[in-house]
Amino acid sequence: MISRYSFGKPFETEALVVKIEATEGKLPFFRTDGEGNYYYDFDDKDIVYGLGEQIRGINKRGWTYTSWNLDNPHHHEDTHSLYGAHNFLLVDGKELFGVFFDFPGKITFDIGYTKRNEMHVYADRNDMNVYIITGDNKKDIVNQFRVAIGQSYLAPFWAFGYGQSKWGYITEDDVRRVAEEYAKLGTPLDSIYLDIDYMQDFKDFTVNPERFSDLKKLAESMKEQGIHLVPIIDAGVKIEDGYDVYEEGVANNYFCKNEEGKDFVGAVWPGKVHFPDFLQPEARSWFGEKYGELTKLGIDGFWNDMNEPAIFYSEESLSEAIDAVASLKGKNIGLSEYFSTMGTIQGLSSNPKYYDQFYHNVNGQMVRHSDIHNLFGMNMTRAANEALCKLEPEKRTLFFSRASFIGAHRYGGIWQGDNLSWWSHILQGMQQLPALNMAGFIYIGSDTGGFGADTTEDLMLRWIQFALFTPLFRNHSALGTREQELYQFDSCKAMTEMVKIRYALIPYLYSEYLKAVINNDMMFKPLSFEFDDEESKCVEDQLLIGNELMIAPIYKQNASGRYVYLPEDMMLIRMRKYDDYETEQMTKGHHYIKVALDELVFFVRKDKAIPFAKPAKSTSELDLNSLGRLGYEGAKYEMYMDDGINPDVSATLKRVEI
Repeated sequence: MISRYSFGKPFETEALVVKIEATEGKLPFFRTDGEGNYYYDFDDKDIVYGLGEQIRGINKRGWTYTSWNLDNPHHHEDTHSLYGAHNFLLVDGKELFGVFFDFPGKITFDIGYTKRNEMHVYADRNDMNVYIITGDNKKDIVNQFRVAIGQSYLAPFWAFGYGQSKWGYITEDDVRRVAEEYAKLGTPLDSIYLDIDYMQDFKDFTVNPERFSDLKKLAESMKEQGIHLVPIIDAGVKIEDGYDVYEEGVANNYFCKNEEGKDFVGAVWPGKVHFPDFLQPEARSWFGEKYGELTKLGIDGFWNDMNEPAIFYSEESLSEAIDAVASLKGKNIGLSEYFSTMGTIQGLSSNPKYYDQFYHNVNGQMVRHSDIHNLFGMNMTRAANEALCKLEPEKRTLFFSRASFIGAHRYGGIWQGDNLSWWSHILQGMQQLPALNMAGFIYIGSDTGGFGADTTEDLMLRWIQFALFTPLFRNHSALGTREQELYQFDSCKAMTEMVKIRYALIPYLYSEYLKAVINNDMMFKPLSFEFDDEESKCVEDQLLIGNELMIAPIYKQNASGRYVYLPEDMMLIRMRKYDDYETEQMTKGHHYIKVALDELVFFVRKDKAIPFAKPAKSTSELDLNSLGRLGYEGAKYEMYMDDGINPDVSATLKRVEI
């Protein structure tokens, strides 16, 4: 059952798609002071799940998390905010309930940090709806919440193939070389991503004519090889006379305003920019239609970036920083002056004061951006999705975003941001998956190999062995880091075999994805969502995928194996190639599993089996009519499959027993 409790004057976030009337009376489970402070008292063994894209473990107890969409490449353990705001929690212990704090501004969750056995939730102001969900079990509560927030975005089938990306593919020759090298290696490949390098002066919906002389021809050439081009779109629109997007936005008042009613000026990649007012339906429609200019050139997918929105500096703050540095010229700089100046410079990017300085037009009322900050990225992806559904209603377009709020899951997936080539980020990326599913995000994945810093050969192999189970399977890295296309490594053949195994598993992974979308279910679950024993509740580095598989990735350098807890008898699958594998029946309990660097190990649950295909060079060539099975003898699997194109999944959905 879902109950809504309304406080103050809540802003309509559109997170829910069903209307729930407000309940009179006291908010259950929590103590509240009526001023935006909510308290819950824990027992020692209570577990808190959720909060979507946040750092630390599956159990969120012991830290403070702030929902404030932030351009933050530092995914460290002392981080409090990342790119998304997913204010849904599930408490499991002396009480079992879910809670969604529907609030679009800054809200903080102190979950046993200040006081070990107390959760303290507090916001900038007490204008919010709080939804309490009760049910028979954890899965029931999540299902109720997912129904209330609406069906998740449905990605095209080709988006389950392997993708190669890099900030630094400067020319179309770079793109062609990637395709050629993967073809030589025999590595399946379905997509190549274009970062900001393809644009003219970093202007949205433009193509640099010197470096990408004929994007349409390039897209056609790639499609002949089964490869889709996926360009990036950023939130800031460059201020430049003669640039049609800028001029149209100014002429029609489609940009966010400053306090004086003029178009707000921030700065991102192009320098000075305006930000589209995505909370205006007219502005959303206008900006969304611009994506159609690229689909005309053969583009089938987009990734939206910098849409927290990221702001590198404002004119005022940059001037202050320059003056602060200039004032030190010729001086003997001491400790306090040094750190003060460094703080001024480092505080330029995404300074909280910027978000108090511009406004949105919401039904004729000017609303300060910081009050609804977390809705910006969601409505950017909404703009793209709604426009393409009108422009190309016969097909699915790939969309995923960096910034998001609950509700954004209806319009696209997300990638887990600018992670680092650190071993700990394999684990961190895995631990975010169930919480993102709880918030409705099913098409998800992290940058395989790590985006920032320099990857290593063994890290890349181990990361692939984890990421091949996630819907979004993309290798992406930053400018200036070690080149990490698979053909750059001595172990490229072993890596290719892992990618082939991914393609062999696509019938299962895509089927479980469809089930999670259609049935408002979770694709990735902690063990405790299926098993009630105390040990399952403590496992933080294993996940259930669908109803049949369990994974236990290697996430430590030089590890030749790991300990695994089996909550029931399972079948171990050990693979070096899709057609070279061993199986072993294993009993419930604790085991040490040896895993060579070039081996993939995963588990099939008791008395279950999964479909298994012969790999192909792209998803378009996968033979889904001649499938084998992995798992227990005699076990059956109900496979969901559709054409992977039609936005109406029910029109082509088939359920086949394998």
